Amino acid sequence: MTQTNIYTGGFADPAVASAHGFRAAMDVMARPGEIREITGAVAPEGLSIAAASLILTLCDPETGIYLASDVDSTALRGWITFHTGAPIVPAAEADFAVGGWEALMPIDQYRIGTSEYPDRSATLVVELAEFAAPNVTLTGPGIKDTVRMNLPDVALMQRNSMLYPLGVDLFFTCGSEVAALPRSTQIQAEG
Repeated sequence: MTQTNIYTGGFADPAVASAHGFRAAMDVMARPGEIREITGAVAPEGLSIAAASLILTLCDPETGIYLASDVDSTALRGWITFHTGAPIVPAAEADFAVGGWEALMPIDQYRIGTSEYPDRSATLVVELAEFAAPNVTLTGPGIKDTVRMNLPDVALMQRNSMLYPLGVDLFFTCGSEVAALPRSTQIQAEG
């Protein structure tokens, strides 16, 4: 991405696209494991359409973003600053963290909230190459019976859910699709 590309992209129709993006983000967070389309963003190099749409929808000048090493670049930092005003912060201060699974680790570097303010935790936006075959069964709030999903590190996600009401929430993005795993979801490994 060149310097001039920092100013391009974003939402073509910000009011409509951000409303659709917010609805998609809330729908997947309310229905863990379901995959939905989230579009509207012209994504910068290094981010999927879904991740860019989440950033444009959920981040503002008071929302700290951590960029993992696999997506971090001067151009992406400029794009985020121009389109959202969100500051780029260290992992320990992040409201949102964006990147591939391995680059986002270790998970214990992110805020998990406090007993007084459990909502003061980080949300990870995990970029995936694909939504792989399911390896877990999910139950809990927002799930009628069960839902199957693939998670990159089942044991780690089970430990995160055991912290509830503390812990991190996760969005998983691939291309223009998004799924979510709130910390309240119970996870059972398959096989």
